[in-house]
Amino acid sequence: MTSASGRSGAVRIANCSGFYGDRLSAMREMLTGGSNDPVDYLTGDYLAELTMLILGRDRMKHPDRGYAKTFLTQLEDCLGEAHDRGVRIVANAGGLNPAGLAAAIRALAERLGIGARIAHVEGDDLAPRAAELGLGTPLTANAYLGAWGIVDCLGDGADVVVTGRVTDASVIVGAAAAHFGWGRTDYDQLAGAVVAGHVIECGVQATGGNYAFFTEVPDLSYPGFPLAEVYADGSSVITKHPGTGGLVSVDTVTAQLLYEITGARYANPDVTARIDTVELSSDGPDRVRVSGVIGEPPPPTLKVSLNSIGGFRNAMTFVLTGLDIEAKAELVRRQLESALTVKPAELEWTLARTDHVDADTEEAASALLRCVVRDPDAANVGRHFSSAAVELALASYPGFHVTAPPGDGQVYGVFTAGYVDAATVPHIAVHADGTRVDIGCATDTLELAAADNPPLPEPLSEGPTRRAPLGRIAGARSGDKGGSANIGVWARTEDQWRWLANTLTVELVKELLPEAAELAVARHVLPNLRAVNFVIDGILGQGVAYQARFDPQAKGLGEWLRSRHVDIPESLL
Repeated sequence: MTSASGRSGAVRIANCSGFYGDRLSAMREMLTGGSNDPVDYLTGDYLAELTMLILGRDRMKHPDRGYAKTFLTQLEDCLGEAHDRGVRIVANAGGLNPAGLAAAIRALAERLGIGARIAHVEGDDLAPRAAELGLGTPLTANAYLGAWGIVDCLGDGADVVVTGRVTDASVIVGAAAAHFGWGRTDYDQLAGAVVAGHVIECGVQATGGNYAFFTEVPDLSYPGFPLAEVYADGSSVITKHPGTGGLVSVDTVTAQLLYEITGARYANPDVTARIDTVELSSDGPDRVRVSGVIGEPPPPTLKVSLNSIGGFRNAMTFVLTGLDIEAKAELVRRQLESALTVKPAELEWTLARTDHVDADTEEAASALLRCVVRDPDAANVGRHFSSAAVELALASYPGFHVTAPPGDGQVYGVFTAGYVDAATVPHIAVHADGTRVDIGCATDTLELAAADNPPLPEPLSEGPTRRAPLGRIAGARSGDKGGSANIGVWARTEDQWRWLANTLTVELVKELLPEAAELAVARHVLPNLRAVNFVIDGILGQGVAYQARFDPQAKGLGEWLRSRHVDIPESLL
């Protein structure tokens, strides 16, 4: 197969979705936005830990559902265009029902008169066997499959391949491996594609979205989606269509590389990519070259995403205005807890001091006191709780009011990660004609082990310092990993890196982020990226849907860290 773009033998793989709910127009934009810059493949990531729970509840109501319906909406607009241009589409939008989505796409193609060949990949759904595999009895149980089912479907001539729960990067790896004919032990090439896939799978996060230094992005009003030009050796160039908004730079790519990782080894079902070997360099305006990635055999186990119904949850938020905020909070806590004749299994209070002294608006003079309750019994967190809160309206602190009327409790989910022997998980490619092909698991494997942290750079010589926000000299990107969260922090100059690597320790992070003080925190040093990555265990409780904190996906955790003041050498400021 030859590349549509013909750019020095690269295959051009464009992203058109970073999550379920992303910009619907992105598929058409990536198809048509590069008239002199065509793409070979369109890929989309529609799944996340929370999404699997959402799709699980959707399937409970409608057994024929359980997939990302927005993908169908995009195809209704774009399938004909993609087919005419010879652009092949790979997406994990199948969620819990890839066969159902494939059938819906075939019906759509027939209705539109488009002769597209539709294939799908299945086998990741372990829910019927969860107890047998020692995974309990969850609502959803999905193993993270790799790229080889996708490769097989593309090799059979599929125009569209939809999957269930493959790893986020696998849709990109599958396209590249099919294009170049890589084998299962071409680890460096596969690892390079994993890194390229990790960069572009979250869409515009690679082109300036959620970027720490966002004020430096020339046009963030409507950033373009990213694409990767992947080469036969596994190296790549991350870019975007000419004339689109946003920015592709070494720093925007660094930020995305640090998103939701742990340490130097980034395990996937087909290869473990060594993040500590990634080399980034500018390749021109809005072009970043990714090279040097080393791959190792994958681990013998597959990660399994487990979602369960945890019980019922409710919340009330009290507004405290003006003086004596702490005393007002203490009073209403005492009153509400005394009024609850049936105590919920969990009751949590958080006070957000959003109030300002001598404020010129009432809102700026107010703090928010939030009470969250959880219980296996809906009655214990329903009107019994919320009405008890509202009944205090004329009997509590001066200025009493709440942000919402009383309501019933809502179901909440709990996420856990499991691991199973890869040999116990079927991986099946289903071709357009219905032929089913078993995709064997990796036989050359290597137990995943933490890499030793490398030597630190030479510290800066001592000199005068100034108290300033860490973010004056460091960027950060944070996100959720089950009940844990990661914060990747990077520097942009060598001197900044020398200071950061020797200063931002686990102890300092715990001091700057008191929420992490009693939790296990691991630090991973990544010199090639001038970065340190912190993983904070348990800060998100039992996952995103559990909502252990007001930022349940830890998206703002890095920005909180950047806002904290530390003593920074004046020479760096």
